[in-house]
Amino acid sequence: MEKRVVSGNILEDDKSDKSLRPKRLKDYVGQDSIKDNLSIAIKASKKRKEPLDHVLLYGPPGLGKTTLANILANEMEVRIKTTSGPAIERSGDMVAILTQLQSGDILFIDEIHRLSRVVEEVLYSAMEDFFVSWVMDKGLKARNMKLSLKPFTIIGATTRYGMVTGPLRDRFGLISRLNYYNLDDMSTVVQRSASILKINGDPKGFNEIAKRSRGTPRVANRLLKRVSDYSLVLDDNSINQKIAQESLRKLEIDDLGLDSVDYMILKAIIEKFSGGPVGLDTLSASISEEAETIEEVYEPYLLQLGFLDRTSRGRMVTKRAYEHLGIKFPQKKGLNQATLFD
Repeated sequence: MEKRVVSGNILEDDKSDKSLRPKRLKDYVGQDSIKDNLSIAIKASKKRKEPLDHVLLYGPPGLGKTTLANILANEMEVRIKTTSGPAIERSGDMVAILTQLQSGDILFIDEIHRLSRVVEEVLYSAMEDFFVSWVMDKGLKARNMKLSLKPFTIIGATTRYGMVTGPLRDRFGLISRLNYYNLDDMSTVVQRSASILKINGDPKGFNEIAKRSRGTPRVANRLLKRVSDYSLVLDDNSINQKIAQESLRKLEIDDLGLDSVDYMILKAIIEKFSGGPVGLDTLSASISEEAETIEEVYEPYLLQLGFLDRTSRGRMVTKRAYEHLGIKFPQKKGLNQATLFD
């Protein structure tokens, strides 16, 4: 299931998409409020001749957090070093990375919520006062070592803001949430990518792709390539509305961007648990999928659409979801069996 076409997570095919990433803030589509705030921060930092303040970006996968980090490096005209929380296992690894940074450099840490506590503690003094300290030897021979660092910027990215600890969160000067894109912005993203990839098509065809992209640029670029392949084989290599609709139907992606996995989750709650509420662990067991994957990967977009409700008693399918699935919405009375057990 992790290889879903509409997944916001990075798939193997996405690694060749670097040419589609904008290099400057003016070329970055959407997230206008964030762009305005970052633009002011960049100009102020340049006037003060200081590094950019530390930045924390959070939100669902595929919305452009990594792209924004690289844009900030380009705008500040500095180098960027990229790593991830799971890749830094020991405090010494973090010290080694920090001591190699030059003045003004940016260190981008993806999945920053997955840093271990000992590694994270190294960052506290580094981010606030630009020095690192560690203990050498043990027992009576133990001594504290300090090393000054050149001023730098940390840009952290996470899909789970709540898992970033308070002490680390407090050391970021700029904290921004990236939201799902609206249809107009998604259409702009699709047309921009088509232009770069030299894919022919008309606005209606591109708009069909945008509608099904779940408000996520990464998904839009992936669908654009799949539809382009379809048009190349079965038509004249031009994406129109009919071609887009046919190819996306074959990929089992409906008008709202829902795929077979989304349908499976909604129908499981409706058919097995009378529409809910049902506990996450019970739902997980019923569809043979890990609870964490349901919560992090599958649910966010269903919640965004208003097809699911999270309540204290569990997950519930809403009337809007029933209508989309073409199923009559039941008039419930009292608690159902799923509620009693969850």
